[in-house]
Amino acid sequence: MPEAPRQGLVWLWLSAVVLVLDLGTKWLAEAYLLPYQQVPLIDGLFSLMLAYNPGAAFSFLASAGGWQRWFFSAVAVVVSIVLVIWLARLSRDKWLEAMGLALILGGALGNLYDRVVHGQVVDFILVHWQQSWFFPAFNVADSAITVGAIILIADMFWPRKASSKA
Repeated sequence: MPEAPRQGLVWLWLSAVVLVLDLGTKWLAEAYLLPYQQVPLIDGLFSLMLAYNPGAAFSFLASAGGWQRWFFSAVAVVVSIVLVIWLARLSRDKWLEAMGLALILGGALGNLYDRVVHGQVVDFILVHWQQSWFFPAFNVADSAITVGAIILIADMFWPRKASSKA
């Protein structure tokens, strides 16, 4: 049986969609929201709130003095290159893995753009319980990275057809 063609790069369309949605929603958030003012969408559970994060996830290294901007930018560039190479080497039948990688790539590029252009990442989605518990603010890029990682983990456990070589 011949090897499936390597066409993982066809999934770059999904990365582009994530990037456009991420940058568009961040632009809308900055245009219509005031910094750190909650706009409840589902009372007690879900709000919009413009926030800026110069650090990484959960504001890790947010107050490190500025060097983290270029460090996290460099990490995002390296990760993005690795993801594109990984996608290029994937065969067509590994669509779930390709989808996960494309989501992560689109999210990484969205947050990379923010770091390079603005010096910080724009966040605007706030999930909370009443006013007593708050998950850190996030954005579409963060969501795509998370969903992509979940897809990759699920793909590790997805049953595959055993190839028979006769």
